[in-house]
Amino acid sequence: MEIALYVLVFVAGLGLALVASDVAVSYTRALAAALGAPPFIVGVVLVSLGTDLPEIANSIAAHVQGEGDVNVGDSIGSTLTQYTLVLGIFPLVAGALVIDRRQVGLVTVLTMGGLALTAVFVSDGWLGRPEGVVLVAAWALFTWIVVRAIPGSKPEDPPGVRLSGRGAQAGVVLGALAVVGVGATVAVRALVRLAELAGVPEFVIAFFGASLGTSAPEIVVDVTALLRGSPAIALGDALGSSLIDATLSIGIGPIVAPAEVTPSLAVTGALYTLVAVGIVGALLAGRRRHDRWSMAVLLGLYLLAYVVLFSAD
Repeated sequence: MEIALYVLVFVAGLGLALVASDVAVSYTRALAAALGAPPFIVGVVLVSLGTDLPEIANSIAAHVQGEGDVNVGDSIGSTLTQYTLVLGIFPLVAGALVIDRRQVGLVTVLTMGGLALTAVFVSDGWLGRPEGVVLVAAWALFTWIVVRAIPGSKPEDPPGVRLSGRGAQAGVVLGALAVVGVGATVAVRALVRLAELAGVPEFVIAFFGASLGTSAPEIVVDVTALLRGSPAIALGDALGSSLIDATLSIGIGPIVAPAEVTPSLAVTGALYTLVAVGIVGALLAGRRRHDRWSMAVLLGLYLLAYVVLFSAD
């Protein structure tokens, strides 16, 4: 009975975060379109920030509650989920996609850099404020590099939202972010309690369960973008979210409140994800095409992570 109650609380809190995140994404995209930003850059810089609100809020909530494993497991797991599972379903929705080598290659290298930093920082079992500052600064630097290095293109039409004023749209984004934080806090507490009741390490549950749940906004937004003929938005969001998860999402929590992590699981998860991201990036950039064959490789890498993480436990 107690487990069922916490599952319900977790689903309710996460659901609230996801709904609020979806609202934030719509208005973020509208603001981006008003600025005339290229579709891929919109995805990497703005849409990804919106769809990653659950991971960011989860990072803060987890560290405030002294649960560093929940932050690191969710953030690293989300990076893996987006590079394998989320990108993997693209061909199912839109068929074969043409891949820009520069876009995928650059973001992949930067994401691997963030994961490498994380692996080093968690190896001593502690995530402190200096490490958090470095990771957040890395995200800012990496984002600037992407914006400067990727050539511009024609911006897409803005999505339909009720409010058209930029100030009003910014207010909606901020309000939705606050709701996401509330929902994520509730979900984190339920998740930790479930881990205790089931006797499963928090990192493992966060890596697979929470990361899949908090990656739901990327799945919804990216599928919608693909169905509407906007693959650049979808690809930019999936890659940009991974970059955020490997840097900003992990780093923002310890800035608020440093916490312990489980070194063996955190390092294993970070290194496996780093290798998986590298394989996916090399495969897509090398082939310049994403189809059913590459889809099978990506989904296989996601499933293999279960074996790797449970073996490390």
